[in-house]
Amino acid sequence: MDHFKQISTFVEAATRGSLSAAARAEGIAPAMIGRRLDALEQRLGVKLLQRSTRKIALTNEGAAFLDDCQRILADLEDAESAVAEGSARASGHLSISAPAGFGRMHVAPLLPSFLAEHREVELSLNLNDRLVDLIGEGIDVAIRIASLADSNLVGVKLADNQRVVVVAPAYLKKNGAPQVPDDLARHNCLALPSDGSQRGWTFRQNGKNITLKVSGNMVCNDGEVLHDWALAGRGLAWRSMWEVRSALESGQLVTVLDDFAAPGNDIYAVFAQRQHMPLRIRAFIDFLRRVYAQPEYWQKH
Repeated sequence: MDHFKQISTFVEAATRGSLSAAARAEGIAPAMIGRRLDALEQRLGVKLLQRSTRKIALTNEGAAFLDDCQRILADLEDAESAVAEGSARASGHLSISAPAGFGRMHVAPLLPSFLAEHREVELSLNLNDRLVDLIGEGIDVAIRIASLADSNLVGVKLADNQRVVVVAPAYLKKNGAPQVPDDLARHNCLALPSDGSQRGWTFRQNGKNITLKVSGNMVCNDGEVLHDWALAGRGLAWRSMWEVRSALESGQLVTVLDDFAAPGNDIYAVFAQRQHMPLRIRAFIDFLRRVYAQPEYWQKH
């Protein structure tokens, strides 16, 4: 039981961003949160969190451990729900949000199969590259391709992913390749507008994640258009592997700055924290996890 409390406390602290927020969520004193984290780190023999009086930050080991812990807790919650709900069936309206490109390719085509399994569910799909306000806009679950930053939301990892900087060989032949992230200031970068979900391109440099504001003469709020512009040799684009893998395999695009690729760009389902999650939300998340866990799915798509 102590081990379970340590793990659940670690997840609360990591996702909420501070010991005080985790303490409020669990209804205990911050000192108790600190003691549980100390005991966990001592038991594992590794530093999971860098802590200060106001905030905490995950170490590399802590970030990897967090993914595993969230999956374990989600599996445990699924098991308990399955027992408690027995033969209960998912029903009602499900509101889903996803990035436009990913949603078109990897969410929308799967929805008929999901509805075939859950015939009492109806749904709406909102495709938008901006960061939607789940609570304010009445979204049940959002698909996001980034690390979870909002401590008011719960994230469940659906699949691995990596963002890379891609460019057409013709552009490189004319303009050369950036060697370090700062070189992007001298290149034409194809990006989403500043009010979109990507406010900069993130890299790993000198052991830290850095976010660079990039600029270019072409901006679009649709990631698929940015992809097409990159294929046409108009500039460099920061895209996900699920989108550009085939173009890389065919040689239409190549990657640059691979040594600076940052972690934390995996595919997540996020939802508002609720004590009793509606079965339709849990069923949808479980459905996506099951599909995305199949290697042949990504090979085929």
